[in-house]
Amino acid sequence: MFCFSFLSIVKTFASEKEKQMATYVFIHGAFQGGWIWKFVATPLRAAGHLVYTPTMDGCAERAHQIRPDITMEGYVKEVSDLLFFEDLKDVILVGTSTGGLTASYIANQTQDRIGHLVFIEALLPLPGEKIRDLLTPIPNSGAKWESTKLAYGPAKEFIYGPMLADLDPEIRAFAAPRFRLYPFSATPRVTGETDFWDKTWKATVINCTKSTNPADAHQYRSAEKLKANLIELDANHYPMLSHSKELTQILLDIAK
Repeated sequence: MFCFSFLSIVKTFASEKEKQMATYVFIHGAFQGGWIWKFVATPLRAAGHLVYTPTMDGCAERAHQIRPDITMEGYVKEVSDLLFFEDLKDVILVGTSTGGLTASYIANQTQDRIGHLVFIEALLPLPGEKIRDLLTPIPNSGAKWESTKLAYGPAKEFIYGPMLADLDPEIRAFAAPRFRLYPFSATPRVTGETDFWDKTWKATVINCTKSTNPADAHQYRSAEKLKANLIELDANHYPMLSHSKELTQILLDIAK
């Protein structure tokens, strides 16, 4: 009898905890990896939530796998398969920068598993648009780039200089050496046709007002088209590094 009662209590507690637990899947942007979510993922896990921060093919710790046939479609399949094989449901899917476009494709293929979309400083081109159409050239920004036949990205002097200048020194020391080149082939030249925008989503768009790219106007357009909740942070392009506490609280509030 004692054993039966104890097991019942354990099952009840586990069931209640499961009800309260949210599932987050984070999609990083170009030059990044799952590492960029460290300061958000850690407190979310500590709060009892299930958190996935996959690194896309050819990025970060998978940079040694870079090759000509890496595509965004491959990224979409990787994460869609993750959702299926882990049987994830009611997922809070979070995308940043170019990862916003990736997240939109993932959501479109797995809508029955998505509970809420969160776009942080995300690039969300409409069908027929190019990602570069959404970017504003910044004179005298100090931006420097480097490339190989297969990949491109910010040069080290830019990463260690203007790109992350607003970060706390300890955070900058963590982040700067982890940026890597991004596969050319993973960035579609033109956004393909999709019915993502014709569907109804629970969504939040987070615009960082100190960031020039993507511009505020693009974030406002995305929020309007998605009928999303718009939240603004007094941050630059990497709020998961510079404003991790504020961003974590926003994500916790979404799960309530």
